[in-house]
Amino acid sequence: MNYLEQSKEVFLHAYGRYDITMDHGKGVYLYDVNGKKYLDFYSGIGVNSFGHAYPLYVEKMQEQLTKVMHVSNYFNTVVSIDAAKVVCETIGMDKIFFTNSGTEATEGALKLARKYYYLKHQKTDSEIISFHQSFHGRSTGALRLTGNEGYQKAFGPLIDGVHHAILNDIESVKTLINERTCAIILEPVQGEGGLTVCKKEFILELRQLCTDHDIVFIFDEVQSGMGRTGTIMTYKQFDITPDIVCMAKGLGAGFPVGAFAANGAIADALQPGDHGTTYGGNPMAGMAVKTVFEILEKENLVEHVALIGKYLEQELNKLVEKYDCIVERRGLGLMQGLVFDHPVGDYIKKAQAKGLIFVSAGANVIRLLPPFIIEEAHVDQFVSILEEIMKEA
Repeated sequence: MNYLEQSKEVFLHAYGRYDITMDHGKGVYLYDVNGKKYLDFYSGIGVNSFGHAYPLYVEKMQEQLTKVMHVSNYFNTVVSIDAAKVVCETIGMDKIFFTNSGTEATEGALKLARKYYYLKHQKTDSEIISFHQSFHGRSTGALRLTGNEGYQKAFGPLIDGVHHAILNDIESVKTLINERTCAIILEPVQGEGGLTVCKKEFILELRQLCTDHDIVFIFDEVQSGMGRTGTIMTYKQFDITPDIVCMAKGLGAGFPVGAFAANGAIADALQPGDHGTTYGGNPMAGMAVKTVFEILEKENLVEHVALIGKYLEQELNKLVEKYDCIVERRGLGLMQGLVFDHPVGDYIKKAQAKGLIFVSAGANVIRLLPPFIIEEAHVDQFVSILEEIMKEA
């Protein structure tokens, strides 16, 4: 029995796993149990910002492991306080709550926005506006925010009071706003939804709408944040600051940690007993977050993402011009997608056979989330393999 069959024997069948069992990684490459080498343009769904086994990251995590892993949130640790400080100071938020995942960050943001509404109105009838084709997580609250019924089917009844507008259509948002609207949640680049980028004028109008109506503006930067689109957070490219921002994935660069951070009076809405987590923000998570910011600054990696992202865009645009079956390129920085006029599932498997890993975003979109440390040669290698696959097809 191979490893794929063994996994089916012991795991719930929640994942459609490929018949590849990974053993270790080094830099931008992964190696399976048979020693086969793969160029990783997936980075664990945009998690492994520094690739694999990055020396400073490994050193710092090992150092913390020998001190203390967990103490619970009834006690402080210096490393977690330092992590909170560097996040808030860097991204321009007042206070933060560390979680274990992006889904939990979304759930926390949802509770914070509703508590803020409750404190203002002493009512529990709040409503949320999200967007079609969005993805915010798989727990029942986050799932209801997700603008794709395919993810929600069979899991109802879900929470009430959620409405979905059309991305980049401000009038569709205005028609949904009423006196019960407590928050609008937005992905600046839709990940699962096909790498669609929000237009700047649309985001500026949303920010103004939220300010005018005292609606909490939530940015879901779980996938797009932490430098992936060429700035530390994508909202920096739009010259606005959200009221709440959700983070995860690249925040820990491999260690499971998420967060939601907030500004002003909203940040003070939660009181002891309103929310909690056993593991969130423990010393290991704190060291992971602190080290991520240290590496980003030391290696100028956000600037590198902006530069190498331009080269990736350039080469992807060439493919769009060259092949009629590629409809368009979408994305920002190192969060890119190629939209095809046909399903891309076969391309994914053929790429794996040739030592390249990428995934899809929907049936027709190739999604690229490479590590921040890639160079032009890695982009060229990706393009070369993809063209081989397309010519064979």
